[in-house]
Amino acid sequence: MSREAILHRIRTAIGRSADQPPGAPPPVRLRVPEVEREARIRSMIARVEALAGQAQYTEDPRAAVAAIIEGKAAIASNAPYLAECGITALPGVRSGVTDRSELRALCAAADFGITSADYALADTGTLVMLSSPQEARLVSLLPPAHLAVVPSSRLLGSLDELFSLLPRPAEQTSSMVLITGPSRTADIEQILVRGVHGPGHITVVITP
Repeated sequence: MSREAILHRIRTAIGRSADQPPGAPPPVRLRVPEVEREARIRSMIARVEALAGQAQYTEDPRAAVAAIIEGKAAIASNAPYLAECGITALPGVRSGVTDRSELRALCAAADFGITSADYALADTGTLVMLSSPQEARLVSLLPPAHLAVVPSSRLLGSLDELFSLLPRPAEQTSSMVLITGPSRTADIEQILVRGVHGPGHITVVITP
């Protein structure tokens, strides 16, 4: 049977003609339940820890980050929130780097990459990173450990809520990365290995 004959049978079955323009798409159906802030924080922490990550809520993120990276080298993104929290001024932390070659070298040598996050999804423990001059992808992907400092106001309930706020992410960023737990792969032999395609350790610090 020819291609045109097949298409004719399909059109006939759905009651359409060859020159009929397509109808309007159905409305988007997103379900965004109301979830209290405290419940989102608890869920985010539980989900991150279930994925072999570490998470905590603190009113003093500077002290929390200082304790985590003590004695280690860290590269911090240029996210304004990190500077507001005083994290970029901590000993051992480099920040404010804009040259890509220098940033790559620092990320390759650092023990920790410190970022904020544009959003976080409480139901899966996922960090949502929109690539920008403030949040270069290298900082969250190249160092062996990723530490994200996220204000609770950016905690969303689910992916549906994310896309209700950001329906066309490509119009705002060249890349949207969803990070759910440490990098892991089981490959063909089904032996779980962490840190092959990205950081093997992830820590999320949630702030008020």
